[in-house]
Amino acid sequence: MSVTEVRVVSFGYLHGDPPAGANLVLDLRHHFRDPHVDPALRHQSAEDMPVRRAVLATPGIREAIVGVALVVDAFDAGPADAPLTVAVGCAGGRHRAATVAMALARRLAKTGAPVHLTHRDLTKAVVERTAEGTVVAPARA
Repeated sequence: MSVTEVRVVSFGYLHGDPPAGANLVLDLRHHFRDPHVDPALRHQSAEDMPVRRAVLATPGIREAIVGVALVVDAFDAGPADAPLTVAVGCAGGRHRAATVAMALARRLAKTGAPVHLTHRDLTKAVVERTAEGTVVAPARA
């Protein structure tokens, strides 16, 4: 791998738009189950093993991680030697996005590329939502 640097950033759409300048944006909101719906996981984050287990056990998540890693390889094959930013988003940025970003960064680091992982919204308050997806109010952890 010849990419000078790979930046992996997790974020939550309920806290703002994807990071500016991202080369790739992976939106996990509509295709993968949200651990937020489980009251036992709602106030935890990707820093907690039960959340990571739940996310990584979701059908299709591991394949998505492998797929994004392959896309990063394709960018690497190009002529530019510029930093590459991969933004991984979900609703709140605490569960799916942060877990997938961690796993992706770990996988990419194994190739020898310098990888920098950032979690934009991991420590922000949990956002409560209705079944329709309406933001109600930040919950207190």
